[in-house]
Amino acid sequence: MKNLFGQIYKNRKVLITGHTGFKGSWLGLWLSRMGAKVVGYALAPPTTPNHFELLNLEYTSVISDVRDGDRLQAVIAEQQPEIIFHLAAQSLVRRGYHEPVETFSTNVMGVVNLLQACRQSPGLKAVVVVTSDKCYENMELEHAYCESDALGGYDTYSASKGCAEIVTSSYRRSFFPVEQYTRKHSVLIASARAGNVIGGGDWSQDRLIPDIVKAVGKNEKAIIRNPDSTRPWQHTLESLSGYLLLGQRLLEGKSEFAEAWNFGPDRQESVTVKSIVDKLREHWSRIEVDFASEPLGMHEAELLKLDCSKAFMKLGWKPVWNISEALKMTIEWYQMFYENHKVISEQQLLEYINAAARKNLEWAEL
Repeated sequence: MKNLFGQIYKNRKVLITGHTGFKGSWLGLWLSRMGAKVVGYALAPPTTPNHFELLNLEYTSVISDVRDGDRLQAVIAEQQPEIIFHLAAQSLVRRGYHEPVETFSTNVMGVVNLLQACRQSPGLKAVVVVTSDKCYENMELEHAYCESDALGGYDTYSASKGCAEIVTSSYRRSFFPVEQYTRKHSVLIASARAGNVIGGGDWSQDRLIPDIVKAVGKNEKAIIRNPDSTRPWQHTLESLSGYLLLGQRLLEGKSEFAEAWNFGPDRQESVTVKSIVDKLREHWSRIEVDFASEPLGMHEAELLKLDCSKAFMKLGWKPVWNISEALKMTIEWYQMFYENHKVISEQQLLEYINAAARKNLEWAEL
């Protein structure tokens, strides 16, 4: 596994903010197995159980808040990472309605604090700021959003992600301009906008599959909202392979990659919530659901699609698993956890890498 991504991460100091979260914990596993010197900075794990503690990885873990700019700057100064993956965020749409101030302060000022600290880190070479596909001004039309489309957001979570993109672009142009790379600074900054991610080890509130598997664990029916909503679903390893490939290009000093990138499934892989539920029940007969309408005042977009052709053509990134494969792997993970008390994350990571190698993806050359 240490030969992946041209061995670019082997023995490099890598900082992950949000490493205790669902996606961040998977990224920590992958980087650790590639021989990176991982440092994590995040709040304590948000749920019990949680993927981070189940993995029990041995790397430096700092439990703190990205809203604490002084602490974040001190950790970066002490650890001297060469690349930072910024995943720390308030990541739930519905929570954004209940806690708008926390959502904006974490998702906007967290990025400000991070990039401000990067200005004082002489050994830093690259930063990948992870935002969301919801950063776009979604008109809910049959239109797949590309990186040049307008940013926006109806709800506070989506708006905070649009703001995070604007902050990232502003810091890049103001303090790390690409045209002055190697002459006046040595840091390349990119942002990554991923679709809805699924996978084992997620127990967050108000997410489709976590809600379903938590109900299974209690022998209850899951209450599912918005069955007709369409999202660009993908396994979390898909987005992470995109982040890692993007990080590789930045570490190689390829300044043309210091911009915004979409990472999502092929367009035909955007399917409805009801279709996802039906596919899940094919793999796990214990799943039972009831569909409920969304309460008034809690708007969530019903249609969202991403155009990832830029990443396909320029970055050489492509999805590995289709939606059926991603769902099968996700449910298999939870089945093994609930019925056999096993955590199969590393096994599934290897399966994903081998599948990528069979597709001759450049980053997966072993």
